[in-house]
Amino acid sequence: MKLLLDENITWRLIKPLSEFFSEVKHINQISSERLTDLDIWIYAKKNGFTILTYDTDFNDLSIIKGFPPKIILLRFGNVTKQNFINKIITKTDLIINFEISSENGVLEIY
Repeated sequence: MKLLLDENITWRLIKPLSEFFSEVKHINQISSERLTDLDIWIYAKKNGFTILTYDTDFNDLSIIKGFPPKIILLRFGNVTKQNFINKIITKTDLIINFEISSENGVLEIY
């Protein structure tokens, strides 16, 4: 599974999350310029990424445009890097099942 980290998530999570997912990329690796949500959505769709974000605008894009790409919407506040990793890793099975499901385009993680 390929994860694309939105701008509101630190790039420092690429390495630790790469231990659990086949590819992890941050949007800063895509462009040095600020990308719109639609630009990110299009990139993720073309390249087979699931978007990991705090930005609820991606939920709206999913409703309007459908999926893929799938969206993992984070619903927890500011946490330490280790707590962030733990929250994602403890949900790995849920995330994988979400990825293979054809029924849902958005997964909310609390």
